[in-house]
Amino acid sequence: MIKGQVSAGIVTYNNVSEIISCLNSLIETTKGMNVEIYVLDNHSSDNTVSVIRKYFPRVHLIESSENLGFGRGHNEILKRISSEFHMVVNPDIQFTPEVVSKLTAFMCRYPEVGIVTPKIRNADGSEQFLPKRDPKFSYVILSKFRPFYFFRDEYTRADEVFNKPTRILSSTGCFFMIRTDMFRKVNGFDEQFFMYFEDADLSRRVRKKSAIVFYPNAFVYHAWKRDNTRSFRGIKIFLISMLKYFWKWK
Repeated sequence: MIKGQVSAGIVTYNNVSEIISCLNSLIETTKGMNVEIYVLDNHSSDNTVSVIRKYFPRVHLIESSENLGFGRGHNEILKRISSEFHMVVNPDIQFTPEVVSKLTAFMCRYPEVGIVTPKIRNADGSEQFLPKRDPKFSYVILSKFRPFYFFRDEYTRADEVFNKPTRILSSTGCFFMIRTDMFRKVNGFDEQFFMYFEDADLSRRVRKKSAIVFYPNAFVYHAWKRDNTRSFRGIKIFLISMLKYFWKWK
């Protein structure tokens, strides 16, 4: 058993099918480890709450009376945990054997590391190239247009080969492990971001105090859909968060 108590926090909203799969994989791959699991449900209209109550009695379920958003939801979980290391987990994450034990062992070995994130893969096994640099206009807007696709590769460092743990500037919010005391020291996520850019903002604040590391020797699967940015409401939330982020870090 790896030294160091671990907690996992999942914020969900109408994700019943995904949360079942996520929790099953988390529980199965952490047998023998001391892992406390917390799920905050953002007032879902599906049967997420009843399913978790029925099939996952060991999970600490927090029911919100409103949709708090991503960061604020995770901050509610942060108030309740007493772990040494905490995982921020999207409901569409699938755990693989040893990913939690490897990340925990790495954090125990390197106390200067505040956040560690593993390789993120699609269901077919291909790598998801997610941001490892700080956002800027060329990365988050221009990169969406054909002549400027190369900015996305620069943003994610997709052309680089990572064969060993490597310091990065920014960690994706879909899955990472953070020292719980560090999470508290930086006051969790900035709640002005309802969704989007809260991970980049957290990374910048953590980076002032400790290292952020990409760990390529372990991975999780992520069913990345980007459904939210295909609706007018989702695009609006994205743009508002982007403007808040750039104003804060101007």
